[in-house]
Amino acid sequence: MKVVIAEKPSVARDLARVMGAKEVKDGYIAGNGYAFTYAFGHLVQLCTPQAYGYATWAVSNLPIIPPEFRLEVKKIKRDGKQVDDAGASKQLNTIKELIAQAEEIIVATDAGREGELIFRNIYYYLRAKVPFKRLWISSQTDKAIKEGFANLKDGAEYDSLYMSAKSRSESDWLIGINATQALTLAAGNRGLLSLGRVQTPTLAMICARYIENKNFKPQAFYKIQAGFEKDAIRFKATSSKIEKKEDAELAISKLEVGIAAKVIKVEAKETKEPPPLLFDLTSLQQDANKRYGYSADQTLSIAQTLYENKVITYPRTGSRYIGEDVFEQIGELFQHLADTADEEIAAISRHLIGAKLNKRSVDDKKVTDHHALLVTEEKPGPLRKEQRHIYNMIAKRMVESFSEVCLKDITTVTIDAEGLELIAKGTVIRQYGWRLSAEQVEVPDEEKNADDQDNENAQLPKLSTDELLEILSLELGERFTKAKPIHTEASLLKAMETSGKEIEDDEMRQAMKDCGLGTPATRAATIETLFQRDYIKRDKKKLIPTEKGITVYRLVKDRSIAKVTLTGKWEQKLEEMRANKVSYDVFMKHIKDYTAKITKELLQLRLTIQQEEIKPQQKGKIKCPKCIAGNMLLFDKIAQCDHYARGCDFKIWRTLNGVFLEEKEMKSLLEKGKTSTFKGLKNKEGQSVDGSLVFADFKVSIV
Repeated sequence: MKVVIAEKPSVARDLARVMGAKEVKDGYIAGNGYAFTYAFGHLVQLCTPQAYGYATWAVSNLPIIPPEFRLEVKKIKRDGKQVDDAGASKQLNTIKELIAQAEEIIVATDAGREGELIFRNIYYYLRAKVPFKRLWISSQTDKAIKEGFANLKDGAEYDSLYMSAKSRSESDWLIGINATQALTLAAGNRGLLSLGRVQTPTLAMICARYIENKNFKPQAFYKIQAGFEKDAIRFKATSSKIEKKEDAELAISKLEVGIAAKVIKVEAKETKEPPPLLFDLTSLQQDANKRYGYSADQTLSIAQTLYENKVITYPRTGSRYIGEDVFEQIGELFQHLADTADEEIAAISRHLIGAKLNKRSVDDKKVTDHHALLVTEEKPGPLRKEQRHIYNMIAKRMVESFSEVCLKDITTVTIDAEGLELIAKGTVIRQYGWRLSAEQVEVPDEEKNADDQDNENAQLPKLSTDELLEILSLELGERFTKAKPIHTEASLLKAMETSGKEIEDDEMRQAMKDCGLGTPATRAATIETLFQRDYIKRDKKKLIPTEKGITVYRLVKDRSIAKVTLTGKWEQKLEEMRANKVSYDVFMKHIKDYTAKITKELLQLRLTIQQEEIKPQQKGKIKCPKCIAGNMLLFDKIAQCDHYARGCDFKIWRTLNGVFLEEKEMKSLLEKGKTSTFKGLKNKEGQSVDGSLVFADFKVSIV
């Protein structure tokens, strides 16, 4: 029997159907010589510090660097304690029993770094010895699945991918566990202050941009704009930036409506604007955020559903290119879109069938584990609105990417007006090419180049050197410099992709992707973690750091753990490890040395952290009713046990039923179970009543 291990039940069911297995058992599907079983994501994880004997958080324990990492069943938190996940344990036992009967294992977890880690952790945790092969496919269509099973890869071919995944997982554990404990302890145990290898530099980018934006002082500058007309075409020409108001006023005082200005230079050039590259996950997430306001996590979830429904290729790709072999099938996909897509996409697809296609997105050398996002030959059928949006974005990008270049004639005219140089620009599109189908994403005003807006005209008349033009209007405009905008998820993803470097060119950004923050598959999860930690919040599309987020940023912003470039270099090394250019031992020695260094740095912060803003206003001691050993810390809005780091998660609001509890009343409530009598308590119906608050079974009620 061959045991196939998929990443989730729905994928296992699909693989089983295609390969003719129909007997549904508890935890697997059998038939035709196969048993199709599955994980639920990660069934096995790296052991927690408690497994190595570190039951509590203490400075003396740090840094925690296990001599060898061990694996354990996935844990969940229950009553403040980490316990085995019963569902994970049961499924692992099913997989173990199947492997005991297997002649061969087929790895069918997602074909990428994380999917490889999910399988290998299960395999090594169960101490399996059965040989395994790899199913490596880029779409879930029946055709792709059958071809994949007919061309299974030797499992050893993916050893370097596993070592890269293992190194990423262990380095995240080392830095996350030690840095989080060190900062939390340095801050006096005032609640969990989480840090992470990718999480912290990402937070730093959000906070730095937010603070820069809020502290920005606009500086005034001036421009002079003149209006002209020729051949019934009105146009404008604008001066360059003038820093001082008096200089601008002096320059415009020499001009007046009705006088002649002289054309001193006419420069016309044809420009070719190439089509955009195909989508990878990050660029899809950026555009979906700009166009529809979808979060990175939401876009990934929608794309994953479309993938599992067989209508798009593997979404967690970091490549924006396809190989020559895939390019040979593109004509068939355009035929498919011509019959099934919305009318605009269908019309352009029909035009591309049999035409000479643009090959900018075709490059075998630039395809990584998976090629760029494409639709498949499967008909999508009825889709929810959000799914239709993402599917159409991928389909539209396909027809754009293989369409002709956009040809523009750009004319720049320089005009002399009494010694003041004015510039006018006009753009005429001679061949729309790919732009015929492009639904342009509106760029926020603050991101547009003000000079281009001032100089740009819809149309310019035919002008020649030495020609005289009458000034028909004059305007002295006051402008103000603008701050860089607060990050949105779209701009943050772009910054993560290039380690904060401002690179507009698609191909240059692709070249940088190996040293970005995280990977396309993990960036959404990193951003969501910042929300879960209460480090950031959304204001429409903007990402705003919370007070807690700003506090953590200010504590660590000068430390190496917040440096974008350092994390980018680690990502580059992980990619090199995948390509067998860097060894696991060399990389992990560097990470362990760094862990010891950053832990020491963060622990030293406790010498200077006394002025830190989140200091609680505790005056006396109130015993924690849950763990008994701890004391309650009184903050402005909540009271929280100071044994958080030791596993106690008890906290309670300071304002209950509309009444704020001072220290005396909080002590009475938590230690004696009852407060004194209050007037104006709010009951469940919102009515004002007189009574006492009672604390029983960790619930508060009125008596």
